[in-house]
Amino acid sequence: MTKARQIRGLASEKRGRRGEFLAAAWLCAKGYRILGRRVKTRAGEIDLIAKSLFGVICFVEVKARPDEAAFGEAISGRQKARIVRAAEIYLAGRPLPYRFDVISLLPGHLPRHFRDAFRPEDVV
Repeated sequence: MTKARQIRGLASEKRGRRGEFLAAAWLCAKGYRILGRRVKTRAGEIDLIAKSLFGVICFVEVKARPDEAAFGEAISGRQKARIVRAAEIYLAGRPLPYRFDVISLLPGHLPRHFRDAFRPEDVV
């Protein structure tokens, strides 16, 4: 790996951590309780896991993009499938209500929280 690529990777990692921190703070301000950050499973990582005021477990994908156009294609079908598999592993047969949310972070804007952004049955 080249030095320039390493530097870009570190910068990306830093942006990701900052974005996840902002998203977690935003959720807390809205009354959610953060259950986990960067939760790793065999299927992959879940950015945030939160519990809503109504007891719904929310698997949250955080996406920071330079503009709204770039956000439109931020989560691929493959990523959604990975997140769904990771959530299933996390829940491990516990019959809890859950959903998949997305928080978008755009420069100069407040975070946008998309509740129930996608459903497992929609993921191919």
